[in-house]
Amino acid sequence: MNYRFALTSLLALLLIACGRVDPQRPTQRKSATPAVDSTQLALMELNQRLTVAADDQLTQIAQQEGQYVLYERGTWVRTLEWGEGEKVNPEEECTVHMRISSLDGKLYCDTEQTATVGKYELPAAIDENLPEWKHGARLLILAPWYSAYGMKGTEHIPPYENIRIELAIK
Repeated sequence: MNYRFALTSLLALLLIACGRVDPQRPTQRKSATPAVDSTQLALMELNQRLTVAADDQLTQIAQQEGQYVLYERGTWVRTLEWGEGEKVNPEEECTVHMRISSLDGKLYCDTEQTATVGKYELPAAIDENLPEWKHGARLLILAPWYSAYGMKGTEHIPPYENIRIELAIK
């Protein structure tokens, strides 16, 4: 008799335990809407407005100074010397001399750097376009903040800064 009682109790306990529903996680609730990160949304909207303003400013300067060609990502390029060497190869280690200044002429840095093409060791305005240019070329580049040094800038270059780069490819 004790055996039957124990077995019945165990069976009843198992049935009760199996019928219990786990609480729903927030992602499983049908009526819940995802939370909106208002700070992130505001930053995205600000970046969009600043991108349009940068493109407008650089377009105006390029048209005033003339002889610029618009490359991808809003970068304007004027060729000062074509260069006599071979084209720069993707993934090639390349030395460049960069003289970076603000659009109104304030010098930020004058540096020579060796970098591997495609590894984004240089600003995107340069790195993405290097395979289009030859060794020995000299270029003048108007780079928007988003393809230059971005939202963070560097030690010498402020965030969100549109820049002018005098570039020599060695």
